[in-house]
Amino acid sequence: MSQQQTAPATTSHRVVDTAQYAMAAFLAVAGGYVVYNGTQLGGGMSADFLPPSTFAYVVGGVLLVLAVVLAVATARGDVAEAEEGEDVDLSDGTDVRTLLMLVAVLCVNVFLIETLGWAITGAILFTGAAWVLGSRHWIRDIAIGVALSVGTFYAFYVGLGVPLPAGILNGVL
Repeated sequence: MSQQQTAPATTSHRVVDTAQYAMAAFLAVAGGYVVYNGTQLGGGMSADFLPPSTFAYVVGGVLLVLAVVLAVATARGDVAEAEEGEDVDLSDGTDVRTLLMLVAVLCVNVFLIETLGWAITGAILFTGAAWVLGSRHWIRDIAIGVALSVGTFYAFYVGLGVPLPAGILNGVL
């Protein structure tokens, strides 16, 4: 008895990454919104070489072009691939506990920034995030957190002219 072997039917199954289409749509909406807001800007000072809306038109136009490029690439079948050198096990799920702890540290910052000020809540934010992500060097983490928060406080205040809340350290900083 001879058995006749048939080759399996080969069907071309093309994977459509709908998330890429959603991202392209988001880029298009964001680009359109930025361009629209650019049309709503008033004229600048007469000495300005470019009107204030120029930046909005450039950014919005780039977003629109990127949306079209992404949609075309997705339609052609381009699919994002995982990086070869990535050392993260993608089969593991999301670490919800770590994520919730990071959200809690951020919420502490948000709710206490007006009272305690950025220098203190920023140090709490940086130190807390380092602890949640696995660092157990308290003295070093606190020192780095204080340096980063005070440094960013002065970078914003002196460098950019944007005052961050000083809180209870008002008059000290």
